[in-house]
Amino acid sequence: MKTVSLSGSPRENVGKKDASLVRAEGKIPCVLYGGEDQKHFSINYIEFNKYIYTPDVYIYQLDLNGTKVNAIIRDIQFHPVTDATIHVDFLELVEGKQVTMDLPLRLSGNSIGVRNGGRLLSNFRRVNIKGVPADLPDAVEVDISTLRIGQFIRVEDLKLPSATILHNPNAVIVGVKMARGAVDDDAEAGEEGAEGEAAEGSEEATEAKAED
Repeated sequence: MKTVSLSGSPRENVGKKDASLVRAEGKIPCVLYGGEDQKHFSINYIEFNKYIYTPDVYIYQLDLNGTKVNAIIRDIQFHPVTDATIHVDFLELVEGKQVTMDLPLRLSGNSIGVRNGGRLLSNFRRVNIKGVPADLPDAVEVDISTLRIGQFIRVEDLKLPSATILHNPNAVIVGVKMARGAVDDDAEAGEEGAEGEAAEGSEEATEAKAED
């Protein structure tokens, strides 16, 4: 996974009044937990927001007064009216310890079924997994180029050697559904073959009758 660096300023006072003052300075109140002690600090609003409004997931290397800690986001609170980020909870990462998190799902390839007029059905934007963050990919990649109409890729079809997928194995990740006017190549080929055999049989029957 990608790692980005953020500098944090320790907060001595904790409470609504102090949090309001921090926000007025263009910063976001934060909490880091998962280690020996909880740490309260603030980060720059503009610097942080350029990472959260993307589909990517990051490991954050937090510099807290010279002490560097790796963490992931566990929760973000947004203002109910402005959608501004008002609080962030970080989870400290312990080397070799597994965590649960959501990775973005990325589809690649041009589906055969879609080219034939089928409708792409995608049920997931993110995949919930469990693993060691340092070993996880940036995203769960799914190749849909061979999908035909009526075919689906389920959770059990995904292969992530470095993580465990926590969804129901039978859950459909992506598939191609029939749509009006759609024709599957295999079905079309089968119909043409059947018509050819029927025509050939008719010719043989006509020749045999003529010989009689």
